[in-house]
Order: sequence, then C-alpha cells, then structure tokens
Amino acid sequence: MLPEAAPPADLDAPSAGAVLEIAEALARELQPGRRGRSLTLDSSLERDLGLDSLGRVELLGRLEKAFGTHLPEEVLASAETPRDLLQALLSSHPAAAAGSTLHIVEPLAAAEAAPDRTRSLVEVLEWHAQRTPDRRHVLYLPGDGPPEELTYAGLLTRSRAVAAGLARLEVAPGQAVGLMLPTGLEYFAAFFGIQLAGGVPVPLYPPARRSQVEDHLRRQAGILETAGAEVLVTFPEVLTLARLLRAQIPALRKVVTVAELSAEDEAPPAVTVKESDLAFLQFTSGSTGNPKGVMLTHANLLANLRAIQKGADVRPDDVIVSWLPLYHDMGLIGCWMGGLYFGVPLVLMSPLTFLARPSRWLTTIHSHRGTLSAAPNFAYELCVNKVPDEEIAGLDLSSWRMALNGAEPVSPEAVRRFIERFAPYGFDPGAFSPVYGLAECSLAVAFPPLGRPPLIDVVDREAFQRTGEAVPAAPEASDDPHALRFVSCGFPLSGHEVRIVDDGGHEVGERQEGRLEFKGPSASDGYFRNPEATAKLVHGDWRDSGDRAYVAGGEVYITGRVKDIIIRGGRNLYPHELEGAVGEVPGIRKGCVAVFGSPDPKTGTERLMVMAETRERDEAARETLRQAVQEVTVDLLGTPADVVALVPPHGVPKTSSGKVRRSSARELYESGKVDRGGGALGWQIARLALTGLRAQIARRSRSFGAGLYAARAFGFLALLAVPGWLAVVLTPGLPGRRRMAQRVGRLLFAGVGIPLRLEGSENLQTGGPRIVAPNHASYLDGLVLTALLPPEVAFVVKRELEGSFIARIFLRRLGTLFVERFDAAQSAGETRKALDAVRSGETLVIFPEGTFRRYPGLLPFRMGTFAVAVDAGVPVVPVIIRGTRSILRGGEFLIRRGQVTVTVAPPVHPQGAGWHAGIQLRDQVRKAILERYGEPDLAE
Repeated sequence: MLPEAAPPADLDAPSAGAVLEIAEALARELQPGRRGRSLTLDSSLERDLGLDSLGRVELLGRLEKAFGTHLPEEVLASAETPRDLLQALLSSHPAAAAGSTLHIVEPLAAAEAAPDRTRSLVEVLEWHAQRTPDRRHVLYLPGDGPPEELTYAGLLTRSRAVAAGLARLEVAPGQAVGLMLPTGLEYFAAFFGIQLAGGVPVPLYPPARRSQVEDHLRRQAGILETAGAEVLVTFPEVLTLARLLRAQIPALRKVVTVAELSAEDEAPPAVTVKESDLAFLQFTSGSTGNPKGVMLTHANLLANLRAIQKGADVRPDDVIVSWLPLYHDMGLIGCWMGGLYFGVPLVLMSPLTFLARPSRWLTTIHSHRGTLSAAPNFAYELCVNKVPDEEIAGLDLSSWRMALNGAEPVSPEAVRRFIERFAPYGFDPGAFSPVYGLAECSLAVAFPPLGRPPLIDVVDREAFQRTGEAVPAAPEASDDPHALRFVSCGFPLSGHEVRIVDDGGHEVGERQEGRLEFKGPSASDGYFRNPEATAKLVHGDWRDSGDRAYVAGGEVYITGRVKDIIIRGGRNLYPHELEGAVGEVPGIRKGCVAVFGSPDPKTGTERLMVMAETRERDEAARETLRQAVQEVTVDLLGTPADVVALVPPHGVPKTSSGKVRRSSARELYESGKVDRGGGALGWQIARLALTGLRAQIARRSRSFGAGLYAARAFGFLALLAVPGWLAVVLTPGLPGRRRMAQRVGRLLFAGVGIPLRLEGSENLQTGGPRIVAPNHASYLDGLVLTALLPPEVAFVVKRELEGSFIARIFLRRLGTLFVERFDAAQSAGETRKALDAVRSGETLVIFPEGTFRRYPGLLPFRMGTFAVAVDAGVPVVPVIIRGTRSILRGGEFLIRRGQVTVTVAPPVHPQGAGWHAGIQLRDQVRKAILERYGEPDLAE
C-alpha cells in the first residue's frame, strides 16, 4: 500500500487571472505562431484556444497540478469556457490531487461459462440468472462516484421492466429500436429490454460536446431512418435535442428514457427469441463511407464468442476491464457480451474516465487484477504520452495476460513504445495481442498465439508498392526507417477461414497482397435494407472485408483499406503510414491527418492529397508547415503530395471511435467546405430545426403526392371493377374466363402504374398437375399471381369469401376451391376435395401460410398443402412474391407506388409417402422461399 499524496502546502487558491494565464500558455505551446488575442473567462476553449479533447485533458492536468485539486471527470465534456473551469476549480478546492492510493479489490470466485446449448443472448442471461442470480455481472465505476453493481438477476429484472414499457408502445417483433445512452447500468437493461420485447436494438453514440450537437444528430438521424426505428431510448439530458430528430424521421414516433419505460409495474411480453433472430444492428463507423447496418443474429454472436473463448483461452478466474464505448462492437460484444457469456465479471469505466485520466485504465487493471482488456491503437499511444510517472507509482500490471489491440491499424511503433514504457510495471510483452476483426464477422476474425510477443514483418518497400509482394527485407535492412512494417494479427479463429484474392476473385499465393475475404458461422448475411451493399459484401460463402492484406506462414497481416489505397505512377501508396509521419511534424495535430486520392478535374488522374489539422493561422507559418509536410512525404514515398490542405481543429472528419473518415475528407475537400466549422450551439440547433422544417415540408409534399396517387389508383380500380367483373363472369368456357382474368389483372396493374416482373417462368413449364406454393404478404398477392401465372391454374381460398355475393360468383366462375383453413385440423372432406382436383389434372395455387401479417417475415406453413402433394404424388413449386407488402399493407387501404417481382423456384418433388414425407417436403419448400425472400423466418 502506498501513502496517499497530499497537495503542496504553498499552492494558491484558484483565480481568474491564474486560470487564464495557464490556458494562454498552453495555447501558445500548441500554436507557436499564436499572436496576442484577447482571452477572457468567456472565451471558447475550442474556437478561441483551439483545444480538442486531448488539449482539454492537458489543460485540466495543468490546472489540477497548479492548484492541488482534483477536478470531476465530467468537466472534460461540459466545460466550454475558462469560466466553467474556474467554477469547477473553486468547487473542488482543496481536494487532493491525483496521487490516490493503489489497492487490490478482492476477486470473485471462479465463474462458469454458459453452455453451448444456449441459442440466444436472452437464454445466456436467463441461464446465469437462474444458476447464480446474485453473482456480480458488471461493476460500473462512474467517474468520481461510488461503484455500482449489477447482478445477473438484477439485470434480468430491470430488462423485463423495460420490455413491458416497450410493449405498451406497441413495439412489433423485429422492429428496430434506437438506443442512445451513455455508458452505465441503464444501457444493459435497455439493450436486453428491447430484445425481450421482440425488438432489435440499434446502438447509437450519445453526443460528446455541445459544440458537436448538430453533426452528431444529423448522423444519428440517418442511422435511425435506415433502421426504420419507431422508438428511440435515450437519457434525460438530451431529450430535447433527441426529439428534434422526430421532425426529420417520419417513422420515429416516440423518444423515451429508461425510467419512463420502467415506470409501471407490468409483466413483460411473452416473446420467443430464436437463434436466427436479429440480435442487434451494428452500424459501421463510416470510416470509409456512409454507415451501413450490419445484421447480426444471436447465432452469429454466440458463434463468435465461442471462437473468442478458444482464441483467448478464457478462464473461470478471468476479469475483464473496459472503458470502451458500448455503441462500438469491441466494447459491446467483446467486453460486455463476452463477460456475460463467459460468466466472468466486467469492471466497466466510462470512455470519458479514460480520456480525462488514461492512468485510470491502468490503475483499474491493477486494483481489480484485470486479465483481459482491449483498446484501439490510439489508447496505447495515449498511455505512453499522457500518463505521468507519479500517477502510477506502485502500479502492477502482471495480471494483464491479454492486451488486445484492434479496431484500427496497429502501429509497430506504438507496440514497441508501450511495451518499453510499461514493462517495468510488470507488463508482459507476450500479453500484447494485435487482433483483427470487423462488424461483418460479428467482431473477431483472427487472434495471435497466446503469450507470444507481437510479430512485426519488415518488407521491402519498393517491391511491395510496385508488385504487392511482401518480400522480407534483408537482415541488414531490418532497422531501415524506409522499410515497411506490418504487424501480424495471428491466425483465423476456430471455425473461421480467410483467403486473399485478386481483383478477379482468384486466390493469390503466399505473401501476395490482395483483398481479404472471410467465412464462418459469425459472418453476417448482409446489411439491413441495403441490397446493393450486401451484394458487394457477399460472394457465395465468402464475405469481402474491404481490407487489403497478405498471409505469411498462415498469419494475417493487414495492409490497409481497399478504398484508401492510392495508385500513383504504378505504385500503391498506403495512407495510414503517411498520416502517422505527417502527424509528427511540429505544428500538425497528431492523429488529425487524412491522406486520400482525388481525381484531377482537368486530367482525371488521381492526385495525392494530404489534409492536416493545425492551430496555426499566420500564413507565413502555414507555408512553412506545408513545406515540412512535403519534405516528409517525399522522404517517405519518394514523391510529393499534389495538395497539402491545412484545416482548423476538427476539420478532418472522424468516426465516433476516433478513426479518420478519409472518404468524408475527400468529399469535404472536393465540395470546398474544408474550412467550415460547426458554430455555436444555438446556430447548430437553429440549422437542425430548419432542416427538420424542410424535411416536414418535403414529407407533407410526399404525403400529398402519395394521397393523389392512391386516389388515382382507387379511381382507376372503380372504373375497371364493374366492366372487369362482367368481362370475366360472362366469358364462355373456364379456360376463356381464366385468360380474361389474366388480361384484366395485367390491365389493372398497368393502369395504376405498378410494374410486374416474372422470374423463373421456365419452372412452371413442367407437364402434369402440381401445387404452386407462394408466400403471402398482401391482399394483392392473388391479383398478382392471376396476372402473371399461366391461366390454367386454380386458386384455393378460404371459405369466408363465399359470404360475399360478388366475390362468390366471380371466384366460382374461375373454378376456385373454397375450403376451411388448410391445417391439420381440417376435415377429411376438405382434403379430399383438393386431392381430387389435383388427381383430375388441376394445378392448384395454395398459400401455405394461410394468412399474412403487417410486419415482414414468413409465417409457419400449414401441413394441408404438403399432405395433398404427397398423397397425389405431385411436385410443389415454391413462388416468392416481393413488393406487394409495401404497396398495400395489411390493415390499410392506401395503395403506394412500387414494383412487384414474382420468382418461381424449381419444383420440389415429394420423397416417399406419409406424414414424415409431408414434413420433409414442407421444410424443403420453406427453405427455397426463405433463400430468395429477404424477410425473416417467423416460424416458432
């Protein structure tokens, strides 16, 4: 135990002049060319002093040291002016400065992981809550407040209360629900509450600072709209701002807090969660483009967690320590869900805690004897640069057996510096584990061998940039600063595979760079409501990672993103390497550099662009900076940049996790908006409100247009109804009437402007009778099939339609069979009626679902259809109808614009006789429809 440090006795009390003097001194250090500008207590830390998050961390540290006080971590995010800092100092003085005692927390007893038979995250939670209800699941350290504990039983109880609240809001099964909460115990209750209600959580990151509200909310609006979320769960401090989103998102009907959802004591809904259900939508960070919602099922996640368990050799006495945001896959899946599945405790900190004092991460690992902890590369660099020795005196990191580094490119230099800095504190070099993964594979793809220090491959730069071959550098060149260095991310996890392919999709050889593809049970089936992006991702069993890499000795080396590679003079240039080098130039903000290619508007050739943030405003000094950047570029790449764009702080776009968004930087440059800032909060909210007003006007215009279209469609139907009915009923002969019905159907859809398309019509050309089994999504399905299928087919419909004189006459004249619901309980006479029709040579159209619902998904199939097919010995033709649900939804009478596609799959023949043959036939037909349908399986 170390004695607690006391503040120096001769420190002065905080004063306005002293605070301004310290702030001004830091600003001059960060911006050497800064000229004397009037600085007041109400000056903006960001706009007037140019302080970003790391600059604020440095300023808070200097203020604490100067006045012997300890500032609350919330000040890092809430302080906007020196006056805010002064008030915080006065409130906290004379508390002890950072130098608190390091202690050891008593560990929990050994844990037990959830069994392999669990098929969903909900089952995992219920298993732990039943077996060890009072065992600690999460210990949350809320900054300077007392720890908060969450047990398995406590989490299940709180989650059920949230689920009941969502049920009151009529959240439908499969409905996306936005989740914008800061790190805290409410987050876990809300996440599982959404799942228990049958919804699909959509994690969103909460706003960090007032000055970034506008860009933040615009970005979240796009995610919520893509997800189709009708409910957003958030926290009280941002309710007003979050409700501004409702003006821009038509579907978003409710913004609520966890407390509001849990207010009433009600029973949660009875929802069965299956392994094939979506567990949540993980929207990608957008570092290479617009965010896309990765669809992850419970089966995907559990497969990845089980693979991680083997790759990390997770043990019963492990302890996970994390400060990672819960909206990011590494924090959400790797740390929280991993801790849940493995049954090991999670010690959780806020990301703000880490940013304010990076040493807290290390001291928490020390105190709780953490064994597993993960972070992106920048966090390890921050610990090297921003953790003073006096804050970690007595630190012992010997318990840390796996320090995972992922989510962004791993810097060989950062690896070396972290190991050198913290080895004296017991950190084992073999614990440092560069890993590779991505949201499209749930989380993890490759891990290095346990206990091995990081493996760094030194390759010949010229050969690699010219040919893509990773030729090992000669031993004497291993220290050459111009050689390329790549860090191994290890081997693919159990049950997963990777391959490297060229642009033609052909696998390449050892040490040859190409596109990395992966496959395995963790792989997503694609992006939510984004078939174009899904088509680019899915290549048969393989998924395209979007990363470039090579394999050597079976280990994976990531070299960069596909879209980020710049081809210049026949050479491949890799942005992240130049970004790191430019970030070391004095006057350039480290980590705030974007390197990208941009076509020359005159020649069309790709230009090498460097966008770098600086606080320097003097033009002569800025020109000196440009020259320094060019010197680094030529020295590293052998070629100068075409353009060096110097932008103010926060001018380089980044993702929520801090990664540079190169594609967005390119768009900013090409649009000429690189020098524009966010502006004051009032202006941001005003612009956001104005955007919402424009969105409302546009939406009302669209609604008016939709209403006109619906009115025109109903008018056309009214005009066609009587003559169409008469034409069909009065046409002599059944074949003639069916052909007439087909013509009327086609005329109807053409008249209302709904195009119809038939695919796979050759699968209907088989001779003899058969049963056509389509999915059912809308009242329009029968009309669509009448218009597209051969006219010799007969429909089987529910007997209730005989109650209408008009419908009864029309359907009887077309040879329609009226039956009770086709299920196992129907009478033998009804089954015999359909069987006799098929045996007499009739082809029947039967909807095996029997009915349809408003929300997407394939309902369970009734057995009658397949019993008839087996008894008659005829094939069943699966038919997939897409588009009718959105044109005319159940329970509505508003016809919308759209198009309809009908796909006819190859016929499925019954194998054998009897009940089991019918079940086998049903399952085969259902599988054929689901493979082409694009909607979830709603079968229990």
